[in-house]
Amino acid sequence: MSRYRGPRLRISRKLGDLPGLTRKKSKKIYPPGEHGQRSKKPSEYALRLEEKQKLRLNYGVSEKQLIRYIKKAKQAQGPTGLVLLQMLEMRLDNTVFRLGLAPTIPAARQLVNHGHIVINQKTLNICSYQCKPGDILGIRTGKISKRLVQKNIDNPGLTSVPNHLEINHEKLLGKINGIIEREWIAIELNELLVVEYYSRK
Repeated sequence: MSRYRGPRLRISRKLGDLPGLTRKKSKKIYPPGEHGQRSKKPSEYALRLEEKQKLRLNYGVSEKQLIRYIKKAKQAQGPTGLVLLQMLEMRLDNTVFRLGLAPTIPAARQLVNHGHIVINQKTLNICSYQCKPGDILGIRTGKISKRLVQKNIDNPGLTSVPNHLEINHEKLLGKINGIIEREWIAIELNELLVVEYYSRK
């Protein structure tokens, strides 16, 4: 399945608050669709599918990419669900978003794709790049790049920068100090249900 490009508010109404997908809030409290106002008990499969969709849509990864991340997480040491979340959080596009350089993950992806982001003094336009502790993230020297980022810093998407990151607003430099901890992950979901979803396929 390709990346979602439809109305984002519709997704947030259905799946709940996804901070990486959109900053907009809907005034409507019921889910979208003709039958959105009817309450019914979801099946176990529907619950697992919903958690998987939250993860996929929030981080903007395709189904193929998510399956790849699941396989890598299973091979790594530690709980599969936590490792999966950490891998997604350490992606370059998400790191740009969490530093406050972009209002959403799609906006951060655009900054990276257009070559505005520099990692360790080298321009990098690969959104899926896995940031590592010690990496220095900066902005390309140019009026357009700095103006774009400064506008986002003045009006950040999330209120606080997680403890594994630090940012110098004057120099527009970010530093990755470590791997993110579970309590700092902004999205609310049960990662175990995502692992269960793929283990049953």
